[in-house]
Amino acid sequence: MKPTLVILAAGMASRYGSMKQVEGFGPSGETIMDYSIFDAIRAGFGKVVFIIRKEFAENFKSVFEPKLKNRIATEYVFQELDSYSEGFERNPERTKPWGTAHAVLCAADVIKEPFAVINADDFYGSNAFNNAATFLNVGCTENNYAIVGYDLLKTLSAHGTVNRGVCSLDNNGNLASVTERINIAKKGDAITCEDGLEPSSLSENTRVSMNFWCFDPSFFAYTKELFDKFLEEVGTELKSEFFIPIVADQFIKKGGTIEVIPTTSLWFGVTYKEDAPFVKKSLDKLISSGEYPSNLW
Repeated sequence: MKPTLVILAAGMASRYGSMKQVEGFGPSGETIMDYSIFDAIRAGFGKVVFIIRKEFAENFKSVFEPKLKNRIATEYVFQELDSYSEGFERNPERTKPWGTAHAVLCAADVIKEPFAVINADDFYGSNAFNNAATFLNVGCTENNYAIVGYDLLKTLSAHGTVNRGVCSLDNNGNLASVTERINIAKKGDAITCEDGLEPSSLSENTRVSMNFWCFDPSFFAYTKELFDKFLEEVGTELKSEFFIPIVADQFIKKGGTIEVIPTTSLWFGVTYKEDAPFVKKSLDKLISSGEYPSNLW
């Protein structure tokens, strides 16, 4: 059974200021997602699941269906505030869904095989997809998940601070925890993190999560349990969010293992509008080196 790729595309990033998930960066108008899907197909994935907002459905389908028809199976899943939260009290002013782990949970009905989860607006690289596919095909079990770890230095923006999930590793090199660190920037020779937490400076090769996870389908039942608990405890708070690292942390505490998959791939993304020219330049370089064709589809 071929693994599935889940793309988290329900959000429109406020800092970037447009629906960047469908903006063209490649020479033939390719989106960042196009490159991820192209890499996933090459690595042997059999299906892509887009998690989107219902109001974007027609827009997404009109962009992706003509390209992907007969290349890879597609599914569209809607992340709604009410999904999996029936019977729980919530703040009446809340309009935003519950975060990344909730988004993945919304795909439970369409995934029965090992799967990877990525962000829509991040470029992960072919080596990352190949390594993830190998893990999903031979190493993924209900007690063994994985995350692709990137070197922090390769994930910074020249145009402002970034937030990153900093990975702590155990003695076996597996994930011990992911800590969300904010306001990370390179200042001179140092990488500083101004969020009041220690350490206030981080090493260049600190492993960070760019939200590229590999899960067994057992993730869904486990996540539903934790989501119910989350709603009971903080479901009435206006801005409470149920993130994938919350599930990962509990999974590890219960005795599960999350391998940290290394990658030689360069990560890049569009955190700020000013990052767009760098993304285009990086893609052009990969195309001229033969990594990608100038027209993916």
